[in-house]
Amino acid sequence: MAVIDVTDLTKRYADHTALDGVSFSVEEGEIFGLLGPNGAGKTTAVECVEGLRRADSGSIRVLGLDPVKDGRALRERVGVQLQDTQLPENIKVWEALDLYASFYAQPRDWRELLTQWGLADKRNARFGKLSGGQKQRLFIALALVGGPRVAFLDELTTGLDPQARRATWELIKQVRASGVTVVLVSHFMDEVEELCDRVAVFDRGGIVATGSPAELIDGVDAEHQLRFTLMAGDTSDPAALLRGLPGVSGVTRSGNQVTVTGRGDFATAVTSALARNLVPVADLRIDKRTLEDAFVALTGRSMHL
Repeated sequence: MAVIDVTDLTKRYADHTALDGVSFSVEEGEIFGLLGPNGAGKTTAVECVEGLRRADSGSIRVLGLDPVKDGRALRERVGVQLQDTQLPENIKVWEALDLYASFYAQPRDWRELLTQWGLADKRNARFGKLSGGQKQRLFIALALVGGPRVAFLDELTTGLDPQARRATWELIKQVRASGVTVVLVSHFMDEVEELCDRVAVFDRGGIVATGSPAELIDGVDAEHQLRFTLMAGDTSDPAALLRGLPGVSGVTRSGNQVTVTGRGDFATAVTSALARNLVPVADLRIDKRTLEDAFVALTGRSMHL
C-alpha cells in the first residue's frame, strides 16, 4: 500500500524552477531514496511532502492526508530529521528528547529511545559535546519520539567519517525493521545502493528514473570494463581476438595487462572467446557497474559536476 503519493509537483522561486512535474509514490515498509546532486530538487520535494513548503501545483497525499490542509494531524504521524538540524549546544540529551516528546499527544517513552539508540550513557551529556555519530543517533531518536509511521531523513550522514556513516546505515535499517517507512534524501551513491529498496533519481528539478538500485544499474546501457593478465610469455594478440565481439567497444594492452571496455553482457562473449582459443589468463575481474554509472547514463553528467 502506498503511504505517500506525489503527482505532478511543481515549485518555482522567481525565475528558478525547483520542481518541474515531479511524481513518485512510496510503499509501506520500504526505504525509499531521493537521490541527486545538491540543488536537484530533493529537499524541496521532501519539504513539500512534509508540509514545510507549499507547492505551486500538484497533488500530495501522505497517509491519506494533505500536508497543507491536514498539517496538524499529519505531524502526529510522521517524524522528520531536516538537512540542517541543530540543537542548542548546552541542551542535554534527555532534555531534547523530553522537549520533543511534549510536542505529541501520544509520544513514545523517550527513556526507551535512549537505550534503543545507544544513548543511555549520554543521558546528561550536552549536545555540543557529542560526537558526530552520537548526534545522528539523537536526531534519529528525536524523529521517532512521536511514534511515526513515516520518517523523513535528509542527508543524515553528511560530514560523518566512514565508520560513523556505516554505523548510521545500520541505524536506518533498524528504523525500517521497527515498522517505520523511511524516506531517505541523499547524494551518496553507495548509501542509496546499500539502504534503499527503491529510489527516485532527481536532476535539475525533475525525476529521470525510478526503481530499485539494481534495476537502475541494469537498465542503462553504460560502459564498463573487464580486466585480465596474460600469462608470461604469451604472444597472442587479444585485441585482434576480442575486437568485433558483441558489445566490445575497445581493447587496450599495457605489458601483460589487458583492459576490455564494453556494454551489456560483453563479458560473456570475451571469456568464451578466450576459452575457445585456449588463451590462459590470470586475475580476470569485471568492474562492477554502479549507481554512479547509471546516473551518468541517465543525465549525461557526473553527480559531482
